[in-house]
Amino acid sequence: MSVFEHSSGESESDELYRVRHSLAHVLAQAVLEIRPGSTLGFGPPIKDGFYYDFVLSTPLTDEDFPEIEKRMRQIIKKGQKFYREDLSAADALKRIEEMKEPYKRGYAEELLSKHGLNGLSFYRNGTFLDMCEGPHVETTKEIPRDGFKLRNLAGAYWRGDSRNTMMTRIYAWAFLDKETLDTYVTNFLEAQARDHKKLGRELSIFKIDNDIGKGLPLWLPNGTVIRDELEQLAKELEFKGGYQRVATPHLARQDLYYTSGHLPYYADGMYPPMELVEHNEDGTGYVKESYRLRPMNCPHHHKVFAAEPRSYRDLPLRIAEYGQVYRFEESGAVSGLLRVRGMCMNDAHIYLTEEQVKDEFKSVLALYKEAYGVFGLTNYKIRLSRWDPEDPKGKEKYVDNPPAWAASEKILAEVLHELDIAYVEGPGEAAFYGPKIDIQFVTVTGREETVSTIQLDFAVPARFKLKYVGPDGREHTPFCIHRAPFSTHERFVAFLIEHFAGAFPTWLAPVQVQLLTVSEQYDDYAKAIIQRLRGKFIRAELASSNETLPKKIREGTVKKIPNLLIIGEREVADGTVTLRRYGHKDQNTMTIAAFESALEQGIRSRSLQLEIAG
Repeated sequence: MSVFEHSSGESESDELYRVRHSLAHVLAQAVLEIRPGSTLGFGPPIKDGFYYDFVLSTPLTDEDFPEIEKRMRQIIKKGQKFYREDLSAADALKRIEEMKEPYKRGYAEELLSKHGLNGLSFYRNGTFLDMCEGPHVETTKEIPRDGFKLRNLAGAYWRGDSRNTMMTRIYAWAFLDKETLDTYVTNFLEAQARDHKKLGRELSIFKIDNDIGKGLPLWLPNGTVIRDELEQLAKELEFKGGYQRVATPHLARQDLYYTSGHLPYYADGMYPPMELVEHNEDGTGYVKESYRLRPMNCPHHHKVFAAEPRSYRDLPLRIAEYGQVYRFEESGAVSGLLRVRGMCMNDAHIYLTEEQVKDEFKSVLALYKEAYGVFGLTNYKIRLSRWDPEDPKGKEKYVDNPPAWAASEKILAEVLHELDIAYVEGPGEAAFYGPKIDIQFVTVTGREETVSTIQLDFAVPARFKLKYVGPDGREHTPFCIHRAPFSTHERFVAFLIEHFAGAFPTWLAPVQVQLLTVSEQYDDYAKAIIQRLRGKFIRAELASSNETLPKKIREGTVKKIPNLLIIGEREVADGTVTLRRYGHKDQNTMTIAAFESALEQGIRSRSLQLEIAG
């Protein structure tokens, strides 16, 4: 059994795992040389490097990192050999006593008593000795001297228990060569700078308030602008695609979700019931009705379909809604806008015949491609997510209808083949009611995540007894396509914040134009321009008059406002504005009409970059 409680994700036989594991020992050796009298916690490999925990005799800061790294490279250069020694229980405890490592002693006793081990293993390299199962490289010369970098310090309780001693944890990155390390570190730092939680706070886009609840974001005015613009884009695309909009309640009687299958298959992800209790004359009570917050919009849309008689001539029937849904995600999974408990879905459900499925899927994929193109998004992959008939819990996770699964998966595979779209298989990733196509985006920092999905539902319409009259005069059950190109507002906005690093194109920016006056005497001119722009529904505002122009420019740049208009004596005299665009060094002076025309055209076309003449 390993004394490590964490894993790097690689197999213990992998070279990278052994290098990282060995580097953890080298780090500990270097720290003990620099801070003699310190004691050790754990030092495992992790997914991008390693860490080691210490109780330090004298504190360290990140200013000490160069000295520690230098000492580590000196150790590596010596070519220290890693020696393994297996000791009996008694000898192992004696060895740890000699090492004067109190935390290792307690953990060793636990391993021996609770896990029935007869002994423990130790590794020595140079002067350093550690209780460890391995594996390691043969000698430190196998460790790339330029393949690691100390990352940061953090506090960590021994064994992760807040009742225990607080230790100092030193994190480090480690790879097999400098090029891979440098690329990873660059991407990591870029991801930190683009992190949607950080930018969402700095740009006043959203806030999580504990009094409202974890995972229930408040959209601030800036964030609401982004949401509204996304919704308007979707409405336009859907209108052109023949969708009809509906509006449905946020909750429903619990029986609805038994019918849909969400309670049997999805109960853990739903909020608990709201029970309406009736009281008897004797004071006892009984539950008259139970309601649930909806986790999906589809049951409500099925009821919209069922609200009127349907004919094959009505199909495909495309029903769309920006519907608010609620899912009780586990506390540890909730993160910013990426994983929330209250979300607004860009949802639509398409009811159709089996013969229409392939053509409709192709149309939906074309809509997705058009939608992504508006944002310049091209770096994505397609995954065909299937059911897994070998899953021992399959009957708990999926509708039990193997022929329907085979037929529906065949349809989706044929669609992708006919469109010549490359895809990967995702066994076990299907929805409980049918297979789906997942759109896997690769972010600017190299992270892959599912942003959108298209699902083929062969099961739930029958549960709701949905029918249409076919050309044969008989009733038939429709198929249903579930689709949401923009996923949830929350997840998609998080993705866009990171994609644009908070510097949104003009059409999507919360503030599209900010006017900066050289002095207050020009404020009236600026206000007249603002009134003119806002009359055309352009989001324009005046910067504070209490600051100097350089300060106003800095503040506008920090807020990532795409267009700053500078107004001074010359501009007022000539009836012009001087434009300073985010990310551009040059300034352009032009007439108000010329700027207004370019601005309107860029917003109308949802351009990623304004075309400014002159």
